[in-house]
Amino acid sequence: MTFFNPRLAMAALCVAVLALSAPAARAQSGEVRPPEQSGQTDAAKDRQKVDELAEAARVLNGAAGNAECVWLGRRVVSLLWRDDLDTAFRHLDLYDRFGCPGAYIQATFRCLVRQGNIDPKAQETLHGRIHACWLNPGLPPKPQEAAAQSPAAAASGTTSR
Repeated sequence: MTFFNPRLAMAALCVAVLALSAPAARAQSGEVRPPEQSGQTDAAKDRQKVDELAEAARVLNGAAGNAECVWLGRRVVSLLWRDDLDTAFRHLDLYDRFGCPGAYIQATFRCLVRQGNIDPKAQETLHGRIHACWLNPGLPPKPQEAAAQSPAAAASGTTSR
């Protein structure tokens, strides 16, 4: 009595082919990243965060320069900018619980708003602008070049009909 089943053999062959070809297909599509690349980028980001926290501790006096206050405070300001008020208020509760100065959030957000909208084509990011305002909430507003150019464009004589 033989137990050779052609259907079972064909199914086993298909499973083996699929199992061997799936990792190669993922590698070709770029889905799998080598572990050393992701580790290097994570390490660079961590170094940048540590450098920013150390810079804030060096520049700012008092609790606003503490690492937990810097991290939570910048996150609150970012959430406020993005209109995620519920999450911002939850983070603000943590910020207050750590004994961080609440007025510093207000001053930093005021600075951020005074700087105007971020041009999506510009290299400046929201994170960078928040960091600059956190270190110096009294930054002067940036000149609005687009606002200065719009009256000149209106006076160019073009009208809509």
